[in-house]
Amino acid sequence: MNPSAAALDLPSEVDPTDFARASVNQKLSAEEKIHLLDQMLRIRRFEEETGKQYAAKQKIGGFLHRYDGQESIAVGCASLMGQHDHMITAYRDHGHALAVGMSMNECMAELFGKATGCSKGKGGSMHFFAPDKNYWGGHGIVGGQTPLGAGLAYALKFNGHQGCCMCFMGDGAINQGAYHESLNLAGLFNLPVIYIIENNGYSMGTSQCRSSAYKNSLAYRADGYNIVWDIINGWDLYEMRAKLAIAIDRAHKESRPTVIEVMTYRHYGHSVADANAKKYRSEDEIEQYKAQNDPIQLWKNRLLQEGVLTEDRYKEIDKAAKAEAAAASVFAEESPFPVAEDITKDVYYEVDEFTEAGRTGRHFFND
Repeated sequence: MNPSAAALDLPSEVDPTDFARASVNQKLSAEEKIHLLDQMLRIRRFEEETGKQYAAKQKIGGFLHRYDGQESIAVGCASLMGQHDHMITAYRDHGHALAVGMSMNECMAELFGKATGCSKGKGGSMHFFAPDKNYWGGHGIVGGQTPLGAGLAYALKFNGHQGCCMCFMGDGAINQGAYHESLNLAGLFNLPVIYIIENNGYSMGTSQCRSSAYKNSLAYRADGYNIVWDIINGWDLYEMRAKLAIAIDRAHKESRPTVIEVMTYRHYGHSVADANAKKYRSEDEIEQYKAQNDPIQLWKNRLLQEGVLTEDRYKEIDKAAKAEAAAASVFAEESPFPVAEDITKDVYYEVDEFTEAGRTGRHFFND
């Protein structure tokens, strides 16, 4: 996976040896840089709390896909979102939800199946939604979000909005037919969609080399659809923002798609039910990535070097993140469960709002 093979040309002002010098990063104030660290820490501490609640207290049912180790991707992308930029992702969705501004309370309550959850306790871990924040989930079907991402981008273009849809997926989703159909439409109609492959090396318990046939990289497949592509070192927040900004600019100004493959690593198993997480990959490999490629530690060290962060400030931020996560569990525990009468609500907007379509049952056609 050689980045030099990528087709995404960097502007002259972007130094591939120092992405901090990119204009999008030069504009960051000291407090904004610290805010990015805070966001990553909030995701990490939230995920740690979910793991504790799932394992020790069994308050969370169903699946639970943690985002530990990939925080810089969601935070870096969300930090560049404008008024008409949207985000949609797969089932590993907690990090993206918090990055766009969802509260820990509503997210934790959803995991607990409570009525105060973001999906009123009906969606669970894989179905966080916040339309008011241009965040469209959270989808449990592998690759199922990719045509929806193209649809969101189509709507932006149709309505004349200068925006884009960032559509996230894991490396396993790139073999789904829906993804390739979506690439074809994105390339054919010039849709402002950015497909972001979070390549953490393993599709559930299967390594990339055993699950995918590819040349150069997974993103290289986009070349067959005449779509620009690139590879990003996801552990470097500066690089994440610098390269993504180019794709966003392309979507905004040219209404053209991009496929980006972000190299990353999950610290834990595919889900909390993954009992073989340390069998299909060695403990040495896991610990090496944690020690050398933890995006939070790398960003913290960078800010310490730049003199915009102190150890005491870091400890304060981390302490606050832990306290917020713990408080979210208390909120979720004390929240009520949904009532049985609401089981048929939130299925069709037309029915809930008692529109003509909802009254007649004719939701899509007039004739």
